[in-house]
Amino acid sequence: MKYRSHYCGQVNKSDLNQSVKLCGWIMKSRDHGGVIFIDLFDHSGLVQVVANPGLKDFKVLESLSTHSVVCLEGTVIPRPDGTVNPNLSTGEIEVTIDQLVWYNKAAPLGFDVNDTKVSESVRAANRILDIRSERMQTSLRFRAKMMGAMRQCLDHMQFLEVETPILTRSTPEGARDYLVPSRTHPSKAFALPQSPQQFKQMLMMGGIDRYYQFARCFRDEDLRADRQPEFTQLDLEMSFMSAEEICEHVEKLVHHMLSETLDVKLPKFGTLSYDDALTYYGTDAPHLGNPLKLIPLDDVFKDCDFKVFQTPAISDGSRVAAIKLAGGCEQLSRKDLDGYASLVMKLGAKGLAYLKVNAIEDGKNGLSSPILKFLDDQTIDRLLSVLEVANGDIVFFGAGEDKLVNLTMHALSKQLAQDLGLIEEGLHFVWVKDFPMFEKVDGGLTAVHHPFTAPVDEDLNHLESAKAQAYDLVLNGHELGGGSIRISDPQLQQKIFNILGLDDDMVNQQFGYFMKALSQGTPIHGGFAFGIDRMAMVLQGIDSIREVIAFPKTQTASCALTQAPSQVSRMQWFDLGLQAMEVQDGGS
Repeated sequence: MKYRSHYCGQVNKSDLNQSVKLCGWIMKSRDHGGVIFIDLFDHSGLVQVVANPGLKDFKVLESLSTHSVVCLEGTVIPRPDGTVNPNLSTGEIEVTIDQLVWYNKAAPLGFDVNDTKVSESVRAANRILDIRSERMQTSLRFRAKMMGAMRQCLDHMQFLEVETPILTRSTPEGARDYLVPSRTHPSKAFALPQSPQQFKQMLMMGGIDRYYQFARCFRDEDLRADRQPEFTQLDLEMSFMSAEEICEHVEKLVHHMLSETLDVKLPKFGTLSYDDALTYYGTDAPHLGNPLKLIPLDDVFKDCDFKVFQTPAISDGSRVAAIKLAGGCEQLSRKDLDGYASLVMKLGAKGLAYLKVNAIEDGKNGLSSPILKFLDDQTIDRLLSVLEVANGDIVFFGAGEDKLVNLTMHALSKQLAQDLGLIEEGLHFVWVKDFPMFEKVDGGLTAVHHPFTAPVDEDLNHLESAKAQAYDLVLNGHELGGGSIRISDPQLQQKIFNILGLDDDMVNQQFGYFMKALSQGTPIHGGFAFGIDRMAMVLQGIDSIREVIAFPKTQTASCALTQAPSQVSRMQWFDLGLQAMEVQDGGS
């Protein structure tokens, strides 16, 4: 038996007078003088079906609630004059029900599935209903189309899809591991992979040449709007390629995907150095559509007497920077200024200094600022010259340690641009390159990307300050993915581990298998990894990564639908050689 001949959104006037079979959910039901009008929907759209009183199952249709499921046979007829709906693809027709084939009555929903004001917690606890909504259907289908286009392109470029293990060993990476205790190996545990990094490199050592995988990855870390504890990563690795060649392949992949999913064709992506990204945007993931850049002012203030600015201007690891907002004097009220000061202070700044340009022709008298009295005329002249201000402009200042200034000024520029509608629409891609190999954290060094990243050849003799052969692809202020050329020399890899604080015994214990593979003939190789969830989010202009995942975790890394993680029985803990801290009532 064939239940369906058409999807709901496919029926149109070309089907007039034909018999069709439809299946779907009831969005709305209306009784008009004994005739029932039903809006029937599925993922393709909505169609109006009509039940007349003579229908055998009329009483059944009368009793069906919103989101009940029906399968029916009917005849396509034109809508009466004056009832055509031009906003629907099916708006010129309706279907008269001849037979109700099957139905399943829904319990009361408690909320409108398509109501955008329903709280996220309600939606998460009722995820099955939420997935029926138009926004989730659109989002998940876009994601699938995006992944399909990428797979098509990679297959065409002769990449081989290879799966890597989910149960692996715990090694030091950027976040905590999710551990899986072993029943057959007491006191030992598997770790869920934070990424397939070592496996994909070993595939290159094994001669695979070009690899890809839509890999499931797991990281036990604090969550935010664009982060999940389990996520999907498009993993790529290539042998005998330079960093430039790898970026070319990645860019070709992105261009193909954009053409297939959004019908968008973009020029070649630009490049920005890591240092310039921090200097002018305050972040290594800049939004090039934001016109509010950071203006370096160390040279302006290095000789002034205002120690709040002069000290960071001449100190290593510190800086003074400004943001110029054209016409800001009229756009921002005192309340607005206080709000922006509160924003940066929550991030660690002591306050937010600003300068208003009222009448530049009057020199210092044409300016107003709480810090003006601390600045000499020569410093003010240099400042106005560098800033190139005009009447009505307002300038914000940040001074202090590099990380704090970059953090607060980037947040300020982002908020100002959003509040004032300054961000240029469109897709603003940029490659960020020339990353440092290491950064200082808690008195030691940690890898900016990961410990398998190769330094540039010219820096091999001073590794601790070396630049890395690494590259990130950024879109509209979001890092879509990153990659690098990997270390192919086991001696160099050993040195990098040592710099990161791992002695030879620790390296052998945690990475012995990898070091052995590395010593058995390793090609030059490198790769890239995309965050698929984040990419689907950014390309659709969605604010939360949970909107592109069918069954996401909440901000507390739990599942509101299944209530996972959950208690397990005492016997299950016992089998693993562990003791339960708590057991729910009924546990055994």
